[in-house]
Amino acid sequence: MGWTNSHLHEFVIKGQRYRDLEQMDEDIDEPGTNDEREFRLVKLVNEGDVFEYEYDFGDCWQHEILVEKVMEPEAGVEYPRCVAGERACRPEDCGGSDGYEELFEVLADPGHEEYEHYRGWAGEDFDPERFGPEKVKRVLRRV
Repeated sequence: MGWTNSHLHEFVIKGQRYRDLEQMDEDIDEPGTNDEREFRLVKLVNEGDVFEYEYDFGDCWQHEILVEKVMEPEAGVEYPRCVAGERACRPEDCGGSDGYEELFEVLADPGHEEYEHYRGWAGEDFDPERFGPEKVKRVLRRV
């Protein structure tokens, strides 16, 4: 998604919860939660499966992910890879979907009283309509 992994997140796959337990507060005991670092997605899902992903429990970025197709790796192709996309990743800590909508509206109106504040926070080069496949490729290389 392009986020920095600086917030708690969770996958729910076939009724099972997966989190990075190393990120969790030691005082929180959540029975039935699997450590995501011990599993590979390819072993958990099949073509046609739908699973949930939530990032940043405060902002509540909730995603429903459909596994459209599972393919055998092609020789000479670097994985993981991004084959398509649109629009920019939402900035960290923008307040969930409501906060992002406000950011989007303010940045669309340079005359808005909060424009300079939001522009400075989001960054001068932030364009919500821009999708950067090369940036995604660089991020995926680190995975």
